[in-house]
Amino acid sequence: MEHVRWIADDIELTNPVVVAAFTGWNDAGDAASTAVRTMIETSGATALADIDPEPFTDFATVRPHVALDADRNRSIVWPTVGIWGASLPGSDVVLVLGPEPALRWRTFCEQITGIAHRVGAPMGFTLGALLADVPHTRRTQIIGTATDSDLVERFDLERSRYEGPTGIVGVLHDALSRSGLPTASLWAAVPGYASQLPSPRAAFAVLDRLCTMMGTPAPVSAIAEQIADYDAQVDALIADDDDLVTYVRRLESMVDEISDDDAGAEPTIDDNDPGQLAAEVEQFLREHDGDG
Repeated sequence: MEHVRWIADDIELTNPVVVAAFTGWNDAGDAASTAVRTMIETSGATALADIDPEPFTDFATVRPHVALDADRNRSIVWPTVGIWGASLPGSDVVLVLGPEPALRWRTFCEQITGIAHRVGAPMGFTLGALLADVPHTRRTQIIGTATDSDLVERFDLERSRYEGPTGIVGVLHDALSRSGLPTASLWAAVPGYASQLPSPRAAFAVLDRLCTMMGTPAPVSAIAEQIADYDAQVDALIADDDDLVTYVRRLESMVDEISDDDAGAEPTIDDNDPGQLAAEVEQFLREHDGDG
């Protein structure tokens, strides 16, 4: 952990679950990063450490910012991956959030794996979001995958059989698993036609599913308040495009047909076809091979 700068190592955490998300192409609609950021902001989380960005960041792509203090003195704010700790009802947690590193992914993941073992984490979650053929007017689809048989059965997850290109979420998931920590990966589906808008619907869905699996209440009230505005923005975006309106209606019909086939079961936040969404994840990763 030579690249980890500890800020507060005296916080008492009991078997904290590690939850990691990164901004970048793993984070369509800012859904995964918003979920983790919301947990940080609502839990009173304590900053535990950060990871030196110098060895891992392409600063021409993810640029530092200039900031001014109250006396108008300038300073550089570097794009750093931070680590926070918090005690939640039912579970302690270590939260990892920052920009996706561009360089030395294996060394970067060694830093987080070392942190996880230092705090005694029993398991980890990675979060992501992807653009998919889904409508914004229906419940967000979530695909949960794992390679650990106990987690697959316990949380009703898909067993990961994906082969192909991956991002830092996949690499960290693998690194944690290989170090002995069982892990699960949760992905939210974001409408491809609304890719330029942050999606509180997707953030709500992934946060709700994560917290259910962790056994802690999901702090989704602030996110839920943004959904009506999001829906209105997307409705306005597609209103003047007849082809797009037709496309969205077709997506709605496809989702409704799947729901109708569910023998009248009450819809849940991830009750759409997980196999179809898993295929969307695989296609998304392949299409972004070499993007960054």
